[in-house]
Amino acid sequence: MPTVQHTVVDSPYEPLTLVAVDGVLSRVHMTGQRHRPPEETFGEPDPRPFGEVVRQLDAYFAGDLTAFDLPLRLEGTPFQRRVWNELLRIPYGETRTYGQLAEALGTPTASRAVGLANGKNPVSIIVPCHRVIGAGGGLTGYGGGLDRKRRLLAFESGALPAPPDALF
Repeated sequence: MPTVQHTVVDSPYEPLTLVAVDGVLSRVHMTGQRHRPPEETFGEPDPRPFGEVVRQLDAYFAGDLTAFDLPLRLEGTPFQRRVWNELLRIPYGETRTYGQLAEALGTPTASRAVGLANGKNPVSIIVPCHRVIGAGGGLTGYGGGLDRKRRLLAFESGALPAPPDALF
């Protein structure tokens, strides 16, 4: 039976719930997030597995980190994991459309399936699903809400300054 632990940390985008399975980050949830599982699935409260995750999130929100370097335990279908791994290739401050992601995956007609997989991303912010936009350049669905998506993209593009007191 795997060990599941969680902790809650503050962020400029409301509290984030971090969940680890066997000590490896497997989920990052925002308050009010679509597809947020029931809290009883978050395991025991224990901040010990999350020291490096919190350090890197703090550096990201301070504007000092543009790429996370963390082990992740991404649980999903093989197609979802392919999409999430492709999300990790989108550089900080840049965006891709669902169609561009589908093309990069070698499935150019699968933009809708890419969108569905993107929406089920279990590790928001760190696996940057917020960097995916609609074909016309507009902001489309985001599990954390379009306002958060808009703010994250503005922050990464330099249009918004680093939030004060990032996590602490």
